[in-house]
Amino acid sequence: MENKNTDKNKNWKEKLTPEQYRVMREKGTEVPFSGELLHTKEKGVYKCVACGQELFSSDTKFDSGTGWPSFDNVISNENIETRQDAEHGINRVEVLCKNCGAHLGHVFPDGPTTTGQRYCINSVCLTLDPKKDDK
Repeated sequence: MENKNTDKNKNWKEKLTPEQYRVMREKGTEVPFSGELLHTKEKGVYKCVACGQELFSSDTKFDSGTGWPSFDNVISNENIETRQDAEHGINRVEVLCKNCGAHLGHVFPDGPTTTGQRYCINSVCLTLDPKKDDK
């Protein structure tokens, strides 16, 4: 896998679609209920669309009713990075891909399972690998 990169040393605009670039590199948010992977029930591993880092197992996905794919846990804390995000006057915790630095979404402490976490992730940031889920 690649090392963490920024626009200075990688041309993300060529690699990503305009919407992926807006969300992942400019910290945008996709329109709720518009993502291709929102209602996907297929088993597999959700990866960062920019670099292929494994992020979430389909076994941890649930319908939060928010309009974005939601997960109650990550595959490994080593694969993501979190940061405080106070933009737009709201205190949130931003979730980024640790490998490439891409903005993925936010995590909230209101998940319905024992983890208590709700990783609310923009669908456009993810790709589903149906062959990788070992569970």
